[in-house]
Amino acid sequence: MTVPATSQASPSSNPIADSAEVDCVIVGGGPAGAILSLLLVRRGVRVALLEMHKDFDREFRGDTVHPSTLEILDSLGLSDHVHQLGRSKISGPTLMTTQGAFSPVALGALDTKFPYILMVPQKDLLELLAQEASKHSSFRLHMGANVTELIEEGGAVRGVRYQSEDGTHEIRAQLVVGADGRFSHVRALAGFKPVSTSPPMDILWFRLPHLPTDPDAQGGAFGGLGRGHIVIGLDRGDYWQAGYVILKGSYQEIRSQGIEGLRRGIVSIEPRLARHVESLTDWRQVSFLNVESSRCLQWSRPGILIIGDAAHVMSPVGGVGINYAIQDAVVAANILTRPLLEKRVRAQDLQEVQRRRERPVRFIQSIQTQMQRRLIGAALNSEKPLDVPWLVRALLSNRLIAKIPARIMGYGLTRVHVEN
Repeated sequence: MTVPATSQASPSSNPIADSAEVDCVIVGGGPAGAILSLLLVRRGVRVALLEMHKDFDREFRGDTVHPSTLEILDSLGLSDHVHQLGRSKISGPTLMTTQGAFSPVALGALDTKFPYILMVPQKDLLELLAQEASKHSSFRLHMGANVTELIEEGGAVRGVRYQSEDGTHEIRAQLVVGADGRFSHVRALAGFKPVSTSPPMDILWFRLPHLPTDPDAQGGAFGGLGRGHIVIGLDRGDYWQAGYVILKGSYQEIRSQGIEGLRRGIVSIEPRLARHVESLTDWRQVSFLNVESSRCLQWSRPGILIIGDAAHVMSPVGGVGINYAIQDAVVAANILTRPLLEKRVRAQDLQEVQRRRERPVRFIQSIQTQMQRRLIGAALNSEKPLDVPWLVRALLSNRLIAKIPARIMGYGLTRVHVEN
């Protein structure tokens, strides 16, 4: 791939307040960046983690920590800490259908210490990971650091310049890792182009209170489909994180009906939420998620690598995004630790990260696409309630067959481990 001239860094017009040197600069303090930082500094790699925001607190970030991630955190000795942060456990979603409750995924069938999804506020998880990394003298965390330029020398990236409240700073490194999410600025600076798909849906997120009349959601999550929309709810302990799935492009039409229209739509699908939705009184309580899905064909060039949502934006179907980002970080740490310590990071080392992770990413995105088209898209374009075919129910009642969707949701195509 030829990198456009516009993506090359130009000399900064601002004076440099200070300059530093590390082995690896990681841009983005989300799950991928935090895990990669922790793994590298535990092995003696000098790391600078740059986060553009001043704190880790974001509304409705991915809080679903799947069995794969729980096993990774357990291998780092953090399982007890993470479970103390957890609000609730989800063993599988319950769908309200015309034939009654239906649970398409039963994580309890998995052979693991953690046969569930743990709902952990991402803010708390990121703070824990940063705190653990800070125990190592080779780690530096820079909050409020907005990367503006890549430093390039001899055809390779050799660091970044970033802006903070006290001026422009420069950090040089063997490797820059872009882990700065779906709107990655590092990806744009490096010239990597994502190939997008068009999921048929968007989501409105909001909170609903816990009440004695709560829907029966034995697995910790519930969903109702039909009448042109989908209602979902994730148990967050003291409230429900609720979503209203809509056809892509229909947000303004729904907004024009007022908050009362949104309440009516929710209750038409799940009447037991009639009292819950009384808490929705203003559109400021509702967050709009423009659902996207994409994947970059190229994740690296000399001196730079992108991982997580920067490399592949996941649909929210299955809540797997945070877990695939963390798996990227683990594989990157396994492959790159020795080259970083020996100061010989090669282009083929970076390409190997993509080679190992691209197939699992393509696999889960294909699963998400099929679910979006065949189930979600069909439900959004129908006025009828959800009806699950008897054959599907019969197949998933078999314990061996039931393990397949549980395995896909819990781990994906491959099981990733932290190497010593």
